[in-house]
Amino acid sequence: MIDLYTWPTPNGQKIQIMLEETELAYSVNPVNITEGAQFDADFLAMSPNNKIPAIVDDEGPTIEPYTVFESGAILLYLADKTNKLIPPDTAGRYEAIQWLMFQLSSLGPMLGQAQYFHQHAPDQSASALERYTKEGYRLLDVLERRLDHMEFLAGDYSIADIACFPWVRQHDMAGLHLKNHPRVDEWRGNIEDRPAVERGLAVLEDEYVNFAESETALKNLFGAPQYLRQRS
Repeated sequence: MIDLYTWPTPNGQKIQIMLEETELAYSVNPVNITEGAQFDADFLAMSPNNKIPAIVDDEGPTIEPYTVFESGAILLYLADKTNKLIPPDTAGRYEAIQWLMFQLSSLGPMLGQAQYFHQHAPDQSASALERYTKEGYRLLDVLERRLDHMEFLAGDYSIADIACFPWVRQHDMAGLHLKNHPRVDEWRGNIEDRPAVERGLAVLEDEYVNFAESETALKNLFGAPQYLRQRS
């Protein structure tokens, strides 16, 4: 059994989807990041960077239950544990890993910043909005070129797609649209229709909180109490 510590955000959804795709038995332990649960001592012992998700595997590689934090590491761990959703050959494996790293180093951080400045920042910054919107579209261009001749990012459906999908799925929150990225939109729709993805996205969906409408959430996530912006 795997204990999953998560919350309904793109990074949490990656692992929720992965666990459903691999059909591993798991229990859900909500970590309400809007209320500051990510700073609890027990959770910090599992995830020193105070970020969800984290897992504890009681059938891991050690005698004691084995803990993994950081979503990319968890995806790789679960792929290796099950021999699923990552190519078995070295070339194919690193094809998937490269696109996983693309999400971890670029797509997630840049779309996350775009979301922040579009949705949550207390003061509008024209230069920040321009910077992260342009970078968001540049990254969508990268995906569009890749998917122009590939059904999925690493050939077959893999951890690379699972990593990127939740971020692309909420592109509108980052102030982006997909009308000029038809292959990305098709890829997104095909993944969203997978039964395991539907089940993964349903985990804790009733607990979703719109950060922009909760001063407590904004304080715990972004570190200041004055984040509720006056809206016209």
